[in-house]
Amino acid sequence: MSGGAGEAPRFEQAILPHLDAAYNLARWLVRDPAAAEDIVQEACLRALQYFASFRGGDGRAWLLQIVRNTSYASLKTRHTGIEVALGTGMGKDDDRSVGMDVADPSPDPEATLALRQDVERLEAMLAAMPVELRECLVLCELEQLSYKDIARITEVPIGTVMSRLWRARQMLMRLQAAGGCR
Repeated sequence: MSGGAGEAPRFEQAILPHLDAAYNLARWLVRDPAAAEDIVQEACLRALQYFASFRGGDGRAWLLQIVRNTSYASLKTRHTGIEVALGTGMGKDDDRSVGMDVADPSPDPEATLALRQDVERLEAMLAAMPVELRECLVLCELEQLSYKDIARITEVPIGTVMSRLWRARQMLMRLQAAGGCR
């Protein structure tokens, strides 16, 4: 493993604050929360192993590029091609499920159900997208990365990033007009 004990604080400062973004990207790419956790763990080990090659700058973009590559490697071993299974990712044990244990000052049950249905529709529409469109949309809209960072992470020109974002947004609008994905 490269890097010494003196690298640990620098690694923690540059990389660890971005673990949520890493998990978010991995989950959207592989569509499996458990696999996403494994991917982030493997990506962090790779990041630590190759941290000496990190030249500073945006640690988030550097880590997300590793997560992306690790996700695709995982998909290739799980499937014959890079095909992502459709699913909402919201099972019975999901942390976002509506609980009844504690009184909650949030909106009434009807509003909560409507919000959950909206989230499920959005997730289904995103899952229906080709992975290259979905990853650009997630990196731009959910992770708020610049086009330059997205281009670096996805290893495509900025023009391709802009084109993919346009196509992803158009696809979302068509799916929404058609009543979502069900």
